[in-house]
Amino acid sequence: MTSPTPPAEPAHADRTYRSGAALVSGALLILLVGWIGLDAVFRGEGRVPWLALAALLTAIPLIVAFTLRPAVFADEARIRIRNPFRTIVLPWADVSTVRAAYSSELFTHAGDKYQLWAVPVSLRERKRAARRAGQQAHDDPYGRTSVHADVRDSQARAAAADQTVGDLRELAERAAARKEGGTVTASARWAYEVIAPAVVGAVLLVVLLAIG
Repeated sequence: MTSPTPPAEPAHADRTYRSGAALVSGALLILLVGWIGLDAVFRGEGRVPWLALAALLTAIPLIVAFTLRPAVFADEARIRIRNPFRTIVLPWADVSTVRAAYSSELFTHAGDKYQLWAVPVSLRERKRAARRAGQQAHDDPYGRTSVHADVRDSQARAAAADQTVGDLRELAERAAARKEGGTVTASARWAYEVIAPAVVGAVLLVVLLAIG
């Protein structure tokens, strides 16, 4: 008796890119805002608890949107960009280039531009990486390995955003070299699960302030 064939697993799992600093700051902000807001709900008098609830309903989704939600998921077939209020899915065949200047951006062949919120550019980190590269060049000007030289790959010495952009660009170039027609279609979806509660909370806050 033959055993059942296990389901085929995807050949390439998603690579996930997120900002660690944004995750930490988002969690701390939620704790701080939640503590202040709940304290006002339980200890406030008059309209204060209702104002606190409306403010929490507005603030928490926005904090989640700009800190915890942004992420980039990429595999050999497509890239999925989860920004604060939208999720964009693109096959690599539609991608023209990915670059990091003052922000990380993806350009399509159709001329569309999408910002990668999950890959923030730190100019300070980029300057530190440039200084490290310059120090290595000074230690080893002819490309020989010296006792002071950093022998890691140059991309590993780059700023985090530049490393991520390099990875994404490599995936796009590999997909272009294969010249295969994929089954992924481009799509964009608004994050109503974030937008709706924030809008409701903002409306309630305005109404409560207006009737006060």
